[in-house]
Amino acid sequence: MNVAQAVGIALARFGVRRAFGVVGSGNFHFTNGLVQGGAEFVAARHEGGATTMADAYARCSGEVAVVSVHQGCGLANATTGLGEAAKSRTPLVVVTGEVTDPLSNFHIDQDALARSVGALSILVRSPESALADVRRAFIQARRDRRTVLLRLPLEVQSGLIDERLLDELTEIEPLPYPRASEEDVEALASILQKAERPVFLCGRGSRSARKELVALANRCGALLAEGAVAKGLFTGEPWSIGVSGGFSSPLTAELIRGADVVVGWGSALNDWTTAHGTLLTPDTTLVQVDLEAAALGRNRPITRGIVGDVGGTAAAVTTRLETHAGYRSDAVKERITQEIRWRSNTYEDAGTAEVIDPRTLSAALDDIIPANRVVGVDSGNFMGYPAMYLDVPDENGFCFTQAFQSIGLGLATAVGAALARPDRFPVAACGDGGFLMSIAELETVVRLKLPMLIVVYNDHAYGAEVYHFEPDGHPADTVRFPDTDIAAIARGYGCDAVTVRGKEGLAEVATRVAAGLDRPLVVDAKIAGFSSWWLEAAMSHH
Repeated sequence: MNVAQAVGIALARFGVRRAFGVVGSGNFHFTNGLVQGGAEFVAARHEGGATTMADAYARCSGEVAVVSVHQGCGLANATTGLGEAAKSRTPLVVVTGEVTDPLSNFHIDQDALARSVGALSILVRSPESALADVRRAFIQARRDRRTVLLRLPLEVQSGLIDERLLDELTEIEPLPYPRASEEDVEALASILQKAERPVFLCGRGSRSARKELVALANRCGALLAEGAVAKGLFTGEPWSIGVSGGFSSPLTAELIRGADVVVGWGSALNDWTTAHGTLLTPDTTLVQVDLEAAALGRNRPITRGIVGDVGGTAAAVTTRLETHAGYRSDAVKERITQEIRWRSNTYEDAGTAEVIDPRTLSAALDDIIPANRVVGVDSGNFMGYPAMYLDVPDENGFCFTQAFQSIGLGLATAVGAALARPDRFPVAACGDGGFLMSIAELETVVRLKLPMLIVVYNDHAYGAEVYHFEPDGHPADTVRFPDTDIAAIARGYGCDAVTVRGKEGLAEVATRVAAGLDRPLVVDAKIAGFSSWWLEAAMSHH
């Protein structure tokens, strides 16, 4: 068979269960090979949407996902999603055709494009090397948690492979992660044994280690905080203090600032997670545990860096500790119970007869949406409200594609997350700017028959820019737009839709959700516009 078809079959044999993409002549045979090999293919309406769907699917399923795009223009369309996945260390293989003739309309330097946004790039060199090349791409995606661009030159695609070689291919199992050294384990155990107010700050690399981290925290009396990309990791734990960073509740921020020891488990300890470093005092002993030595101390000075996997390291340290109270007391527990959730903090409602306060909207949605949910959130001035007010059942219930800080990824994020977790009620939270950028994928949601609730926080503006620059007297005409009837547009795509201008307008949403959705429901929520403090902090540090 031809190389393109064989490469598709090979990826399915290696363990790919679901792929996303937009099919053109340069990836036609490869995509058919994937389907022939047993992978399910999801056709998106735009390559950027396809890539973000695959990214979210991989995050919420724990599997390596595949994207299939045409060479040149198709890959260019996918670049934002490619950058988001690469910066998030998502295990993803993006397969594209490639033309080598510089005079071709499709020619771009695809290798350089991939590397420019942080992805790895692997070329299928010949028919003879094709299966080895695709195996290397899959292993690097899975083992190193990297996004890999696999380039299939058109002249190689049309070459032939003895299809009997495919019979020798089997699913590739993940390799064990490196363990921390005995010296590092003893050092961390000593630090935690002496700690009076330890806090665990757990990032993306902790998502599979809840059991080990909870056991260690119980031993040393640590409080459990999550990065936004790991929101839900400690749902139900009495000593969980929620999301660390710009979305922290006042009590969360107070407790982290009060820590004498903070351990970053699988966390980059970046500006977002540490609120630009303001959550860490100069006296804090800061330890970072990561799979890669290069990640240690990359974003801020640390007291000690440990190379090793989170679960194995936490389990090893637990055996070296004697149980002590640490940060845990009856008074702290009472405050966590009463104050840690954003809904426990009062605010002056900014709603009117024409617009609803986004905090009021988000709190009401938390009551309306079934608890067994999966939530995808776009970027923008609105993004903290669903992130702060919508609870999720676990770390696979919240998908946050924010590493590239691009708006327009939320709808596709929710599609990928919904397909990864079909047992859950899917929710997309988008701003009007990002939603209109990506609205083509609304047809995908309808075609896939996803009973998704899509909430558009609509202030008919690029709010981050309006509310940051306008107070200083700068004109904001370029980032304000006429109010769009998003509900009417959504009905044209085949969705149900409701326009909400006040809390009373949510009654219809509640009724429809309680009855069970048989098609997507788009809520065009006209919100009160005002500056979000997390973006004010980001802008001031930019």
